Amino acid sequence: MAKALVTYYSRSSNTEKMAQVISDELSSKGIDTDLKKVSDVPVKSLLDYDAIIIGSPTYYGSMAWQIKKLIDESVILHGQLKGKIGGAFSSAANIGGGNETTVNDILNAMLIHGMIIQGEPKGDHYGPVSIGSPDKRAIECCSRLAENIAGLLK
Repeated sequence: MAKALVTYYSRSSNTEKMAQVISDELSSKGIDTDLKKVSDVPVKSLLDYDAIIIGSPTYYGSMAWQIKKLIDESVILHGQLKGKIGGAFSSAANIGGGNETTVNDILNAMLIHGMIIQGEPKGDHYGPVSIGSPDKRAIECCSRLAENIAGLLK
């Protein structure tokens, strides 16, 4: 059975809510899914997953340092994450707050690792984003990300 990790950092709980939607949707599609705060993810455990989905609030147009720390530490796995499926999502305080750049920063690291990323022609093209607490639109985008990743895993 395919195994996915949904990991996140969240101070306000907005990113955590998005992570929960993604995790629940993956599980409903028959994917063995672990939902973990980034502080509970040892870098070497990334090797245990077929899909890695990372969520971060947007701080100054990029990811929280807690997420960046995991990505920086993942350099020891360079080449070993090739072929795994990746995805990213973000929340911000306001429109134009840097959600897309945050998602792209995470995806860029995944691409350097050789991971597989699928875009989305509907809604949020690079990965789900939320302005404040996730609304219906953001939740639908989170569900679509999980559906796409489940499809790739199957």
